[in-house]
Amino acid sequence: MSLKDRLAREIALTGPMTVADYVVRCLHDPQDGYYATRPAIGAGGDFITAPMVSQMFGELIGLWAIELWRRLGAPERLRLVEVGPGDGTLMADALRAARLDPDFLHAVDLVLIEPSPPLRAAQARMLADSDVHPRWVSALARIETDAPVILIANEVLDCLPARQFVRTEDGWAERRIGVDDHGGLTFGLVKITGGFRRPDFSVEPGQTIEISDQQAAFGRDLGTLIKAAGGAALLIDYGRAKPEAGDTLQALKRHRKVDPLETPGEADLTQWADFPTVLEAAVHAGADVTGCRSQGEFLRRLGIEHRAAALKAGRPEAAATIDRQLGRLIDDAQMGSLFKACSLFSPRSLAVPGFED
Repeated sequence: MSLKDRLAREIALTGPMTVADYVVRCLHDPQDGYYATRPAIGAGGDFITAPMVSQMFGELIGLWAIELWRRLGAPERLRLVEVGPGDGTLMADALRAARLDPDFLHAVDLVLIEPSPPLRAAQARMLADSDVHPRWVSALARIETDAPVILIANEVLDCLPARQFVRTEDGWAERRIGVDDHGGLTFGLVKITGGFRRPDFSVEPGQTIEISDQQAAFGRDLGTLIKAAGGAALLIDYGRAKPEAGDTLQALKRHRKVDPLETPGEADLTQWADFPTVLEAAVHAGADVTGCRSQGEFLRRLGIEHRAAALKAGRPEAAATIDRQLGRLIDDAQMGSLFKACSLFSPRSLAVPGFED
């Protein structure tokens, strides 16, 4: 029985399913979930991430980590953590760039957090010949706090789903997934009768807001870790930098948007990162935070244009390709503006590279 059929049967028995619960099942169902069984990342898959656009992205993150380590006083032990490392490309490029400082590599304990068995296997293959051998843990709470932490989370928040609430003419309702008369999955509204955390910004009738308990929990757990261990976390994702309405649920299959209800488990489902919620939770947990910068501005501050010029000087025949890659990462019409970067850090005196005023 397909995941779609199993979900339809479950909904028929127990009632409409929240959008957040539906996304979790589609991504992580042990039998048919997208990340549990068939993640397809890259040009030949369903979607592509910044590290796969160009080596420059991961290289600059590696140099960012070295500079941050130095600002922490170059400790002899350092926990370098990546959450959701994909196929391992970002970390492979970062560690290659980090060869510029052998003392940094000598200090590193490399920890990866990845729930997907197929992706863990891909990461192991990608990093098999790296200067630092990784180990895997299941959650932020499993990371030791006896050494400073430098953590990277690129396109992780968009995998942490949100419930959706719609303001109607008669009040608020939750958008849920039900079953139609033909046994197919369909969206519908369930009127809210109990307590509900109403937004503190204006929402017009017909508009949707998204509330992600998972993103808030991630911010809390990450803030707790950074406060306890010291160091900084870098979050890069596409999403909102201020509270606002919007339905951002989307499904991607072979680089095209498809109906999120059509083929559960066979497409990647995402929702926008809610940076205000994540950062607020981190502050409540004791960490300090930066504001959000666009990915384009952040990468420029790290020197991506200089790195592109150096690559073109070394490979003149690839200049046009490098220019296209650079444009995709930093141009406002591509990833440069929609994608945001921010940081959580401790102690308060730490100046995080790329976020200085």
